[in-house]
Amino acid sequence: MPPPPDHNALRAAAVHRLYTLEQSEQLTRTRIIGVADAFGVDPRTVDRWLANARANNGTYQPQGRPCFVLTPHMLDAVTRWRGNATAAWRELRAEGHPVPSLPTFHRATNRALTPGMRAGLRGGEKARRRFDVAGERERHHRNYAWETDHVEASVKVRVESHIRKPSITFFVDCATSAICGLAISPQRPSREGVLVAIRDAILIDEHHGPFGGIPRYVRVDGGKEFLCAPVTEALGALGTEIIALPPFNPEGKGNVEAVNGAIKKTLFAGMPGYTHAPTLHGGKPVDPDQPLLHFEAFVDQVLTWVHHWNHENTPKSLEGRTPRQAWDADPALIDTVTAEALHTYTLERHGKPLTINNNGVRWRKRNYIADWMHGRVGEKVHLRYLPHHDHRVELYDPHTGRHLGAAVMTRQATREQALSLRQARRREADRLRAQLKKAEKNRNIRYAAATRPAPPVPLDVMPEEEALEHLRTLDGFDPAAEALPDLIQLPEPDAALTLPLDPHTAPPPTHPKDQP
Repeated sequence: MPPPPDHNALRAAAVHRLYTLEQSEQLTRTRIIGVADAFGVDPRTVDRWLANARANNGTYQPQGRPCFVLTPHMLDAVTRWRGNATAAWRELRAEGHPVPSLPTFHRATNRALTPGMRAGLRGGEKARRRFDVAGERERHHRNYAWETDHVEASVKVRVESHIRKPSITFFVDCATSAICGLAISPQRPSREGVLVAIRDAILIDEHHGPFGGIPRYVRVDGGKEFLCAPVTEALGALGTEIIALPPFNPEGKGNVEAVNGAIKKTLFAGMPGYTHAPTLHGGKPVDPDQPLLHFEAFVDQVLTWVHHWNHENTPKSLEGRTPRQAWDADPALIDTVTAEALHTYTLERHGKPLTINNNGVRWRKRNYIADWMHGRVGEKVHLRYLPHHDHRVELYDPHTGRHLGAAVMTRQATREQALSLRQARRREADRLRAQLKKAEKNRNIRYAAATRPAPPVPLDVMPEEEALEHLRTLDGFDPAAEALPDLIQLPEPDAALTLPLDPHTAPPPTHPKDQP
C-alpha cells in the first residue's frame, strides 16, 4: 500500500497556491471554500492559513502548540540521575526551581533526549549502540573482503590438569558468509593464533576444504593481535590490505559477528560447562559435578559445527543458499599460494642473520640444532619462528631465501631427534673417509699387464674413442675452427685427380684435324 499523504505538506502547497492567485488578483471566495472542504475545516480557518502565508512571504508556517522545554539546568539534573526524570523532577522541586507537572516534565524529557540517549544515560555506551542504525555493505565477490575476530567460548573445558575457556579466531568471507579458516587456542588468543588462522584460511587442499585463497581486504578491529608486525608483514607479502576498524564497532564486521553469535547460541549453549547456564538460589550451578569436555573433544565439536555452517546452514542474506553453494556459484578467480611459501610468510623473522656454530644456532640464549647443520659451521642463516613456539625454528639462506630446514631446541630434542643427529654426524664422517680413500687410491698409478715388450700403459688412460667423444662434448670447442693450415701440411694431390690449368699456356687441341 502507498504511504499516507503528508497533510502538512498538502496544506502548505494549497495555501501557497491561494497566495499566488491572490497576488495575481484571481482569488475568489469559491476557491477558498473548495480548499476548506478538501481539508474538512471552516473557510475562516483557511483565511487564517492565508494570513499566515502573507506574514511569511508566501510560505505557510503553522504555529505549533506551545510546549514546555527543559532548561540546561534541568537537563543536567536528568543526566545526573542517569535518565531518571522523576528523580530529577523531585530534586528540582525541592530546590525551589519552577517546574511543571510530572507528566509535562516527562514529555519534555522525551522530546529533549532520544531513546538512544536515554538508554545511554542508564546503561552507558554499550546500551546506546543498540539504537544505532548501520547500513549494509555490498557483498562484491568471494575473497574480495574477509572479516576476522576472536570469540571466547562460554564453556569450561579440561586442558590437561587445568580448567580453562578456549578462544576461537575466525576468518569469514563477506560475499558467501563461509568460514574460510579458524584457530582454537586453549588460552587467550595471541598473534600466534592469528597466524595459524591465516594459514588455515588461505590454504586449499583436502584438509582445508574448498574455501580459501588470497583476499583483497581483511577487516579487523583494534586488537593488537591483528595489527602486530608479524601479521601485517604476512598479509602484506600476499598483497592483502588490512582495514582497521574503530574499536568496539561490531556493526563494521557484521559477518564474523553473526558467526560469533550463532556458535554461542547453537553450540556452546548445549555443552557441559556452559558458563551462562541457569543457576539456583545464590548463584549455585544446577549440576556442579557435571563432567567437562577435554580440549580435544571440544575442538572436534567446533570443527563439526563449522562444517555444518558451511555446507548445511542457509543464512537469510544468501537467499536460501548455503555458503558452499554460494561459493561454488561465484565465478571470481581464486589466487592461491603454495604451502611452503605460505609457511614462510606466516612466520615471524628475526632481525639479522645468525651464525651456525659448533653448538648449533644461538638465539634468545638457547641453542637450536638439526641434523642438516653438520659441515655448515660458520655459515649465516635467517631465523623465522612461530610466536610462543620457541621449541622449533625454521632457518633460511640469507642470500636466496631458500628454506634450509627446521631446528629444535637442544634441551627439548626427543630421543628420535638426538638419534638422527648422531646418525647424520656418522654419515658425514663416513662420507669424508670414503672421499679420502678414493683420493689415496687414485694417487697410486696402476699399469696394465703385458705379454710382449712394450712401455707400461696406465690403466686410467682414456681410450681413443672416449677421448674423441669427450672433445666433442666440450662447450665452445670446434676442432675444425681450431685447425691452422700453417701447422698441418696438406697432402700431395693424387695422380688420378685433374690438375689446375695454367692460364699462360695454350690449350691443347681438341679436334682431330687440329692435331699435328
